[in-house]
Amino acid sequence: MRLVVLIASAVLVLAFIALRPRRSDAAMPQEGQPAPDFQGQMVYEGQIRPIKLSDYKGYKLVLYFYPKDNTPGCTREACAFRDGFRQFKAAGVYILGCSVDSADSHAKFIQKYNLPFPLLLDPDRKIAAAYGAANGIPILGLNRRITFVIDEQGKILKVYPDVDPSKNPGEILKAYASKPRPTPSPLAPVPTATPSKHRRAADQNLQDE
Repeated sequence: MRLVVLIASAVLVLAFIALRPRRSDAAMPQEGQPAPDFQGQMVYEGQIRPIKLSDYKGYKLVLYFYPKDNTPGCTREACAFRDGFRQFKAAGVYILGCSVDSADSHAKFIQKYNLPFPLLLDPDRKIAAAYGAANGIPILGLNRRITFVIDEQGKILKVYPDVDPSKNPGEILKAYASKPRPTPSPLAPVPTATPSKHRRAADQNLQDE
């Protein structure tokens, strides 16, 4: 009986070591540094769409990495961003989540919890690696939980390396989205997922008139 207890204890210890979040081997970008550029695809409004970091130029971007869709902590975090989304958007702050999940998984996650922001596709973990978030749980190949706030010029404004998924969205909301952004001109459509595309559409409308 004692041997069984010892074996069970050893298994639990090994599982804890294997599954606990770890820092990525890649260097994490620091505050004040340019945010690593990326270009890829996102899931938004049930569709796969192209995306790049420069789409958010002129706006603050909250880029948050999380381990997996539909897990308890990741669901709390996503829903907290959802609940504050209107205030974030009014302040010109956009939200973008990123994990290693598939497009189908992202689409179901968005639909299930009515998430109003896009989820970035990163199947090869290149984006996560550039931000020091890859392989936070090595045995499962999942991202570590980390959040970046990127400013209007594309620089890292704030890094949250140790995220409480229930509290972090509120911390960011209080720090960076407490005041509404100045009202845009009537000709400028309200941005949604990627603001610069809407600015280009507005410019095209003006040229057509």
